[in-house]
Parts: sequence; structure tokens; C-alpha cells
Amino acid sequence: MNGPTSQVTDRLEFSPLVSDVRLDRYLTQVLPGYSRAQLKKLITQGDVLVNGQKPRASRRLAEGDVVTVELPPSPGLPLPEPIPLAVVYEDADVLVIDKPAGLTAHPAPGHPDGTLVNALLSRCPELALSSGDIMRPGIVHRLDKDTSGLMVIARNETAREYLVAQFKSRSVTKGYLVLVKGRLSPDQGMIEAPIGRDPHRRRRMAIVDEGKEATTLYRVRRHLGDYTLVEVTPVTGRTHQIRVHLSAIGYPVVGDTTYGVRSPHLSRQFIHAFRLGFHLPSNGEYREFTSPLPPDLERALQLLGES
Repeated sequence: MNGPTSQVTDRLEFSPLVSDVRLDRYLTQVLPGYSRAQLKKLITQGDVLVNGQKPRASRRLAEGDVVTVELPPSPGLPLPEPIPLAVVYEDADVLVIDKPAGLTAHPAPGHPDGTLVNALLSRCPELALSSGDIMRPGIVHRLDKDTSGLMVIARNETAREYLVAQFKSRSVTKGYLVLVKGRLSPDQGMIEAPIGRDPHRRRRMAIVDEGKEATTLYRVRRHLGDYTLVEVTPVTGRTHQIRVHLSAIGYPVVGDTTYGVRSPHLSRQFIHAFRLGFHLPSNGEYREFTSPLPPDLERALQLLGES
């Protein structure tokens, strides 16, 4: 595999050095900044050609094929916005924030502004000079838009590399409070099942044989009628891991409209990142931070306890 052989504005050409590789998989290798869904859309709308012809995503490439990709115009760089942030801890290297539900982590199609990144650029202007991902400066891990709780932000490249290494080695402590439907039993356990893209609904994740290995630990906090408040520790960090794993064992997350069950008491999924621990880049000291349940989740527990 080699890099682009020519570039005119947003037009790229590639020529694989190997044979019998699927087009969609090849594109994920040469265009790592694009998701599989984005690349599939480019293929289906005719923005990807192989030897001048419109291909299927499953097209098998041969050595010497010419793959042409017309990319959409690049989005503008994220700009600072004075969005309030709840800061739990701050030093010269990191920022620990308590993210509210409804705040998207970084700009994406359909969400060009009003994100955590825009807020961070306002509070920490130095992030604009980051040598990492210019669309996601400081971001080393993510929480879903409708998940609240603790996130750590890197304020410089040295800190980013230090934190990324901890996430990769699984030495970061992560704890979530999750409400599920049903009386979860046994009181503690481990869920091990590979997670990958749902082959039938590509916007969803699912347990699939060819997925990436995923492990989730859980411990029951308390039962509330036909509901259970659970403390969850994801050992791995797969997309939607908590929601997929709990649904798979028959205890879907309350308020989760994708994998779980709706609730009249909630307008979002009941998942809160209440614990986060890691070693500080400045001196290697291990620090652990906690966050209380936000008011909307506390209120949901009260209503369920009264019912």
C-alpha cells in the first residue's frame, strides 16, 4: 500500500501494492481520518472510482488498480466558544471536567460547533497550537453525547502521549453508574463478548464474532423494584460497550433509545462516568476523581423509588 500519487484540491488517487483486498477496507487504511460509514457513503454516491468505474464496497482490488476518491470540502477548523465547563481539576498538563449530558465531544458532520472542543479552545487557547488532531485538540477519550461525567483533557502534546499510553495499557480507572431494566443477578460479574459494527444496521454496534474483544465488569449497587442501579467498569473501551453488553445479557440501559428501553422519567440514557483515575503527566502521581449523579438522574431514581 502506498500514499496518494496525486492530489488536486480534494481529489486523491491511490494504487494498492497488494491484491485481493476489499475496497472499503483498503480505504479505511489510506484514509484513517474517515469512518467506515463516511467511506461507504462516498462509494454509494459515486465519489469513489476504480479504474474510472463505479465499484461496490466489496470490490476486490488488484495490484495496479487506480482508486480515485473525491472528498467533500474539508470542514473549517473549530473556533473558541465561551461554553461553561465544570472543572474538577486543573494543572499545566491536564484538565479534568465534568461533562454534562447533551454536549458532543468534538465537531463532526451535523455538529460543526457548540462542542466540548469549542469550549476547550476558549478556556485553553494553547490547544489551537496542538500538533495532534486539529479537529480534536486535547481529546484522548470520549463520552457519548448523552452520557455525563468525568473526562480528562490533555493541554499539550507530551501530556496527550502520556495519557494515551495509559488508556492503551488499560491502566486508567473508569467507573460508571448505570440504571438497567430488570433485577440484575448475580450481584457482580463479568461480560466478555466481541463488539463490532452491526452488519444489518451500520449505525449500531453489536456482538459479532469478528468484532474486537471487549470486557465489562459490573457490581449491583441497589435494586429499585424492577430496575437495578449498577456500577460498571469497562476493561476495554469499545464504542457503545456498556450499552451493548448490558443489553446482550438481558438488562438494557434505561433511557437508551438505541439498545435499551425508554423511560417517562428520563430524556437521555442513564449512564454517568462517576469515577476516573490516572497518573498525572507532571509527576506520575496517581489521582482519582469522582462526580456525583447529576440532578436529572437523581430525580429519576427518586421517582422509581416512589413508584
